[in-house]
This record gives sequence, C-alpha cells and structure tokens, in this order.
Amino acid sequence: MQAKYDKIGVAYNSTRKADPFLSKKLIEHLDPKKDGVYLDIGCGTGNYTNEVAKQGIQIIGIDPSGKMLSEARQRNPKVDWQIGTAEEIDGSDETFDGIMASLTIHHWTDLQKAFAELQRVLKADGRIVIFTSTPSQMKGYWLNHYFPKMLNDSIVQMPSLERVESAMNSSGLQIIKTEKYFIKPDLIDQFLYCGKQNPELYFNEQIRKGISSFSALANRAEIERGLTKLRADIDSGKINEIMKKYENDMGDYLFLNAEKKN
Repeated sequence: MQAKYDKIGVAYNSTRKADPFLSKKLIEHLDPKKDGVYLDIGCGTGNYTNEVAKQGIQIIGIDPSGKMLSEARQRNPKVDWQIGTAEEIDGSDETFDGIMASLTIHHWTDLQKAFAELQRVLKADGRIVIFTSTPSQMKGYWLNHYFPKMLNDSIVQMPSLERVESAMNSSGLQIIKTEKYFIKPDLIDQFLYCGKQNPELYFNEQIRKGISSFSALANRAEIERGLTKLRADIDSGKINEIMKKYENDMGDYLFLNAEKKN
C-alpha cells in the first residue's frame, strides 16, 4: 500500500482536492469540540485534515506514504503529520476525541486489528466517522460496463457494510448512524466515481492517475478498450442509455458514524 500511494502521491493534489460539501459533511458528522484532539487516518496529502484544522481544531494526520506526508507538511507545517496505519497508531489509550477516515478503509490490511486499535485510542465519548463505499454500491456504478475487471478488483478489496459492522462489534465499537452520499455534479475531489454525471472526466490522464483503481488495479489494455468504447458511446449518445440502466437509490458512497459500546 505504501508503494502504491508513494506512486499516486506524485501530482495527487492536482485532482484530489477537498470538496466543500464533503468537508462540511465530515465535520458535521465528526462534531469536533474546540478543545478536543482528533485523528485523520489515511490522510494522504491532508486535504480533509486541513479543512478540520481550519476550524481551529487540533488534528493529527497519519498515512503510510512518506510522499503523501511530505506534500502534506509542505502545505501545512502546523499540523502533526505521522507515518502510521489504522492497525498501528502511535498514541496512548483514550487519546482522541474523534477519528475520521475518508476513502481509505479498503486499504486497511486487517479490519479486526484496525478497529481494535481505533477503539483503544478513542475516548469513551468519542466518535468515529468513515467515508467509504460498499461492494453493493459499487456494483451500481456504470463504470462496470466499461471497465469490468477493474471494478471487480476494486469491489473485491472493498469490505461490505456487514463485514465492517461485524469487525466493529467484536472490537467494542458500534455503528450509530449511516448516511448515503450521491455524487454531485460540482464535486471537485476527483475519486473513482467522480465522473458519474460527466463521463468526459475519465479521459483526463491526471484524474485517472489520482484514482487507485485506475493507477494500481487496472491494466493498460482494459483502460484503452474501455475508453474507446466510452468515447464511441458518448459520441453516439448511447452513454445516456447505459447511465440510465445503472440508476439506483443505494447511494454512491456512505458515511458511517460509530462509537464505543456502553
């Protein structure tokens, strides 16, 4: 994972910027206290970490990629950036008032160990906020039509909501709330399904480089085939039919709120 994101870290911020709506929702779900201490796991170059820090909140960002953290430090030297993973957090028991993790849970190597570690460092009244997608949601992406193997490989590495809930429960945590997120046309954080309403985005190589599914899972031949097919369908108007076929009410991504069990 470190090598993968060291590679993605090059020019990552050109396409992966903090989206205002998602920033607002993450902060709303985290509900930080001014005198609290918070943690962002898998912070990358610190886009969303910095949005919390702008609220005058003390937050620490951890990530396994040295390249990502180097970029984060250059952008905001006032935040404490640390090498680390969800499975191994450098902190005493009950250190943090809240923990957030955005689009990173699928990179955790051991869910059980990770949630046990989060439970350990979270204060008794603290909250965990996770922004992710589920396999069920990802099967509803029209990208499946053009990049079937890439999406299947992405889906395989994505833990289901049931698996997440089971790992949380056995680690002394419990989900208290979920909220669906549907991609908005003005989304500026260009992650996997950013082109839901604007397929043209996927022809931008920089955008694809900032998406781990394209940059680390897909093979060049499938990408070229998929883009050729997508181009033809956009030009003919068939893309509208394909997109209509994949419409659903499951949400494209999901916010999960969790806390320690009583």
